[in-house]
Amino acid sequence: MSTANADSTPLRSVYTGAFAGIQQRLQSFEPRLLTREVGTIASVSTGIARIHGLPHVSFEELLLFAGGLSGIAFNLNEDSVDVVLLGDYAHLQAGQEVQRSGRVMDVAVGDALLGRMIDPLGRPLDGLGRVAASARLPIERPAAAIMDRAPVTEPLQTGLKVLDALIPIGRGQRELILGDRQTGKTAIALDTIFNQRGKDVLCVYCAIGQRASAVAKAVATLREKDALAYTVVVVAEGNEAPGLAYIAPYAATSIAEYFMEAGRDVLIVYDDLTHHARAYRELSLLLRRPPGREAFPGDIFYIHSRMLERATHLNAERGGGSLTALPIIETEAQNISAYIPTNLISITDGQIVLSPSLFELGVLPAIDVGQSVSRVGGKAQRAAYRAVAGDLKLAYAQFEELETFARFGARLDEDTRQSIDHGKRIRACLGQAEFAPVSVPAQIAILLALNAALFDPVPLERMTAAQQAVIEVANGLPDKLGKRLADAEKLTDADRQQVTEIARQAIATLLAPTEPHSTPPEASSKSAKKETP
Repeated sequence: MSTANADSTPLRSVYTGAFAGIQQRLQSFEPRLLTREVGTIASVSTGIARIHGLPHVSFEELLLFAGGLSGIAFNLNEDSVDVVLLGDYAHLQAGQEVQRSGRVMDVAVGDALLGRMIDPLGRPLDGLGRVAASARLPIERPAAAIMDRAPVTEPLQTGLKVLDALIPIGRGQRELILGDRQTGKTAIALDTIFNQRGKDVLCVYCAIGQRASAVAKAVATLREKDALAYTVVVVAEGNEAPGLAYIAPYAATSIAEYFMEAGRDVLIVYDDLTHHARAYRELSLLLRRPPGREAFPGDIFYIHSRMLERATHLNAERGGGSLTALPIIETEAQNISAYIPTNLISITDGQIVLSPSLFELGVLPAIDVGQSVSRVGGKAQRAAYRAVAGDLKLAYAQFEELETFARFGARLDEDTRQSIDHGKRIRACLGQAEFAPVSVPAQIAILLALNAALFDPVPLERMTAAQQAVIEVANGLPDKLGKRLADAEKLTDADRQQVTEIARQAIATLLAPTEPHSTPPEASSKSAKKETP
């Protein structure tokens, strides 16, 4: 009996102490009232909802719906709020509650996004689990101030001879890619991404309104070429809500800006902004905003200009990073003077125009050199390219004019015929297979061979083999010479002569006739005996 009492005494003291602690906390507890604005859904339409209540909601504030769905406050009316929904809204019904989040729409950013495929809300689409973000940035951010920018002087090599030689792109530039559907616009953008491997350039590929099969093919190609390791893929598929297609390029730009502000060089591809403009037109018409030309709203120019203006080259005080933008636009029947193409041509620093006629002729990439332009031009081009490709664009333009004239059946003199033959070799040299980037020394060797007319004796059907021979010898140049060609500010006469001579020997070896097999003497004597009567 005494033993039981002794054992229960410590337990009783423990309970007494715990009870005293609870009483002390209850006495010191002060209730706090948390105010929360709650609205109700008045109506739900295709991709939008009208909310009653929320008198203090802000423009573009993130609102929270049932089922984890979110939306952005777009129209702030006197007695209601029109919200753009970001996801599947089939479960929403009138009368359900809506809460304010107190923040604008933002997206996860950080190095953990490299190699991942996400949607504009930061949710993973590749089945690799949750994305560990180091920070979050608003999708709508002001562009860098003018005084924080530096001139665009460093080239962004695409690996495509026609672009690097004739339409150079600089780091921090905005170069538009436009053309009819199925003319190779995405292929040029992906080729540029592939060529950044080993060049310390990060890439962001933003697919807007694309088919799921097309996105899967692009991602599979990136993975196959080992380009996914330095690329972030942001996807808003065509069957998603129009609100996701609208915010996708802004979210991708914020992800790219995070790397740019860390001092990195970044390339972003918007594929394509035609679907983005149509998604915004759909939302604007549903929100009953006044339509303008082609039913687009009045601020259709502003939604693209404020986004592309964020692509720039920061000065050294801001880290020296750069963001190069390659927006893609789809035209109809080569009409580059349509509403959206002209808007983007006026915003960007040049355009790459793709021709369906060249595509049908098998000239790939089907770039119309005459209509394409880079407004940064030679300022972002290596001096070696400027020295080699200076007259190439003029010679190519003259060839196209002479070729058109020759179709009328006019008699041509010898000089004109030679110019046409030389132009055909230029066109053949500017052609290139998909996903086959060419290094800088190899490009310079091919251009030097063109200027020296070394390809003129080569038959057109053997031009591919001749180019490959020059590329192989150029890639095998001594390290010092190859480094000078890739990095030198100016191409010396000695380097020019050395590379030209190497290219001449490679082409001569290709064109050298193969010696016929000699007949053995025994066989010749036997044949002579047979012929003797």
